[in-house]
Amino acid sequence: MFGIFLFATANPPECGKEGCWTSQHDKELDQVKILITGSEGMLAQDLISVLGENNEVLPLSKREMDITQKGTVIKNIKSNVPDIVINCAAYTKVDTAEEEREKAFQVNGIGVQNLAVACAEMQIPLCHISTDYVFDGRKNKPYTPFDAANPLSIYGESKLAGEKYIQWIMNKFYIVRTSGLYGRGGNNFVVTILRLAKERRAVKVVTDQICSPTSTLNLSIGIKKLIESGSFGIYHITDDSGNGISWFDYAREIISMAGIRAEIIPVTSEESPRPAKRPAYSVLDTEITRLAVNYTPEKREVALKKFLSTANL
Repeated sequence: MFGIFLFATANPPECGKEGCWTSQHDKELDQVKILITGSEGMLAQDLISVLGENNEVLPLSKREMDITQKGTVIKNIKSNVPDIVINCAAYTKVDTAEEEREKAFQVNGIGVQNLAVACAEMQIPLCHISTDYVFDGRKNKPYTPFDAANPLSIYGESKLAGEKYIQWIMNKFYIVRTSGLYGRGGNNFVVTILRLAKERRAVKVVTDQICSPTSTLNLSIGIKKLIESGSFGIYHITDDSGNGISWFDYAREIISMAGIRAEIIPVTSEESPRPAKRPAYSVLDTEITRLAVNYTPEKREVALKKFLSTANL
């Protein structure tokens, strides 16, 4: 059973569809209509599979609904009348964003604002996916949802802008921050390391950036549990890496599990500069998610082993 809890307001929307009512009690819907933006992306593919088991899922690609076009967003949401919108559309080119600031903010900022405006008008909850890169990495212990954001890059700034728009405009939302995503059908660190290890047999990877890599399948399961709860707010969902793992150690773990013989060479961020500055430590604390919705993250090693055994890489 999939229950999204919609709460009665002083001025409830007029709607002939199940899910709009005037009762003072919460109503649990057996099946809901879920609109997913950015449907061609890596995370969306797993979300469609996980959420589609018991629900009506409406995946929309950029061609079908470009979130930067306000009129198109409002038209699609009003015509489809979903029970919830999950935003997987995003500008994710971290380094390129340093030269494409306007494009990054148009998608990650204004695009999210458009979704928030449309959802707020229809009294539809919005679930938005954000990032560990909203933090500056100076804390040296896992970041909670209550820690102050201070992004170091244009990408991080643009993602924080989207978060802010949602909080300013809406009162029924889920902001889900995650880290180091990998999955099927997309370019990601795991796939890249496997390819480079096979091609070069020696790969340089930074040792001084610590994070908590996350499977898109596990993130999808966590999102499902979160939106079933009706507990709105900001949450962190990642796989369990304890206090984190460096990209260097993670790369060694990947090739070891994959049975590939290659040398992973440690370098510092200073020795391997990138256009966008990354936080040195961006591990996300998932305790609040566990307490709020009883979600227990899967161990990073277990998730990676499952992915490698089924990904056909």
